[in-house]
Amino acid sequence: MELSKRLQAVANLVSDGVSVVDVGTDHGYIPIYLLESQKSPKVLAMDVNLGPLKKAERHIREHGLQSHIETRQSDGVQNVVPGEFECVVIAGMGGALTVRILKNGDSVFRSVKEFILQPQSELWKVRKYLCEHKYRIIAEDMVVEDGKFYPMMKVINGQASAYNTVELQYGRKLLEQKHPVLKMFLEKEFKVKTDILKNIVHRDGIHIEERRSMIEKELEEIKYALQRYYGND
Repeated sequence: MELSKRLQAVANLVSDGVSVVDVGTDHGYIPIYLLESQKSPKVLAMDVNLGPLKKAERHIREHGLQSHIETRQSDGVQNVVPGEFECVVIAGMGGALTVRILKNGDSVFRSVKEFILQPQSELWKVRKYLCEHKYRIIAEDMVVEDGKFYPMMKVINGQASAYNTVELQYGRKLLEQKHPVLKMFLEKEFKVKTDILKNIVHRDGIHIEERRSMIEKELEEIKYALQRYYGND
């Protein structure tokens, strides 16, 4: 199974030899890859909707893995028993939904060795939840594919030191490792925000003023992140 750059980066964060449950499996590509590459000895593919689950089952059969990959219909990790698996993967969902799954499946996430998250939005909200609920991000990665940026993280149980606003937004580990894709993202965001500010700087109105204030704040955070990146903080 050849994965997209995004899914390959997610799979790379999974530790070798752990059993894995893939939440929101969609096509079932990650479970297939983990089995075929012998990275995981046991994988469960789950989705809340029956349609994607049937699609995943078809792909699993095409790869001859129907006796090795179990499928279950489940809202988040509702149909997983605590301690049943060592790793949970949640990739491709919005940040708010990711947080809801973590919150509703707390007993499962407390029982695993690790979990891999790749939220599509509101990463600050995910990182904030993790910090406030005694989870610790131990690794982060970021890829760009088809012009879109995809950050992801590997998490374990354990308290992390408090994050500041910029670390919540852009990722402490990404900043510490001076990740090249983060640099690309920050520079792109800086240009986009600067162009927006130029277009509204001479316009009036309460909503324009609020928008201008928000953009200026975001630019300051991006500047600080770039200073952190270059070691000038």
